[in-house]
Amino acid sequence: MPPEIDYLNPALPSGLRRVPMPVVDATPETLTGFGRLVTDPSECAIEIVQWPALGTRPIDPGTGNEAGTTEGTFVSEWRGDILYGRNEAVGGHYILAYAKEPEAARDDHANAPECMLLWHANYHPDGGQLFFPLDHRPFYVPLALPGDDIAPEKFVCFRFDGQQGLYIHPNVWHEGVFTLRGTQRFFDKQGAVHARVSVDFAREFGCLLEAPIISVA
Repeated sequence: MPPEIDYLNPALPSGLRRVPMPVVDATPETLTGFGRLVTDPSECAIEIVQWPALGTRPIDPGTGNEAGTTEGTFVSEWRGDILYGRNEAVGGHYILAYAKEPEAARDDHANAPECMLLWHANYHPDGGQLFFPLDHRPFYVPLALPGDDIAPEKFVCFRFDGQQGLYIHPNVWHEGVFTLRGTQRFFDKQGAVHARVSVDFAREFGCLLEAPIISVA
């Protein structure tokens, strides 16, 4: 079993190469397979995946999917060169990304980030997830289609104008939501089991995933 990840102190190696992510506008067409745009979060149903059978006998009908959902506020906040995330729905607190090499990143200034460098991603096999912007400002979400044969080149960075939210299907690779500047709040709703499968780009591939911060309008 791999060691538990320290999301607030990932201690990443230095000298990591950068793998550019294409940045595309989030539309119903570009999000096909990943999820969908959401206008009204109260009408967005969260898919819950039934617990898998471990042997040859099937899970009884109507069981294995009863944990339901959990919800809360997801806060995405740049402090200097470090982007922090806090997910109140599951009690999570993370470093999501950096604006420069992690070994040189500082949190004691207010300079606007010019890019984001992603070091980690995950997916939830137990259910889908909704992020809805409460502050109605643009944001990014890096996504990759399901499959454990993941590679950095499979990720796409989706750009949202802040007027609609994102619903992510179960098993879709992601890593929270990325504000482009300052602090931004999102309504988060997801499966209550909160199973998580991770990829550590820095250690598995010797790289960080990069996307330029094009607009903070």
